[in-house]
Amino acid sequence: MILFPAIDLKGGRCVRLEQGDMAKATVFSADPGAQAESFERQGFVYLHVVDLDGAFAGEPKNAEAVEDILARVKTPVQLGGGIRNLATIEAWLQKGISRVIIGTAAVRDPDLVREAARLHPGRVAVGIDARDGLVAVEGWAKSSELNALELGRRFEDAGVSAIIYTDIARDGILQGLNMEATLALADAVDIPVIASGGLASLADVERLLQPDCARLAGAITGRALYDGRLDPAEALALIARAGADA
Repeated sequence: MILFPAIDLKGGRCVRLEQGDMAKATVFSADPGAQAESFERQGFVYLHVVDLDGAFAGEPKNAEAVEDILARVKTPVQLGGGIRNLATIEAWLQKGISRVIIGTAAVRDPDLVREAARLHPGRVAVGIDARDGLVAVEGWAKSSELNALELGRRFEDAGVSAIIYTDIARDGILQGLNMEATLALADAVDIPVIASGGLASLADVERLLQPDCARLAGAITGRALYDGRLDPAEALALIARAGADA
């Protein structure tokens, strides 16, 4: 299982939101590149970066910060937010992003996901962000009529490398992952699923290492890391021990 530390970008700074509300942004670092270096030193093997402004605007808005992260770390980076056409996908992949995450466009332009996955195998993921079971789009500002399972199944044969599933109601408020919904999605598709939204403590990491979660590819952690509720060394050591025992 991979534990992904999150770097959410707003106005060039590293922030955390509560339930996707841009008005409830806590700034944790004015230097996202330095934050990425810190995560790399701590031993994380993959970074999760989101251009929050881009998600609302429909195009990249924090490119300078993302490029600085890429310049300062060797750790692979997956990026979401404002990625809604093939030109943007290819530009980010050429700049060194390991995997792009397509969210809004996965709902509105599923053929884009299929084409991108065909052209760039292993480098395209789908972001499914759900509120009350329905998929939200445009930086979570609007809800679609699709539920998470329907959207996941839509890409079953598309060749996407992962689905990042976020329960918006839990995101940023440290109440634990929605394991029931996450595992339901993992059961419904053969695509690897990454859990997101609400990871609060080492107990959540321990939960992810239970046998019924073996089909999950990993989880994303944000606020719990930034405010010290989750000790990175402890979490990564726990995951390493579980891997050695497997």
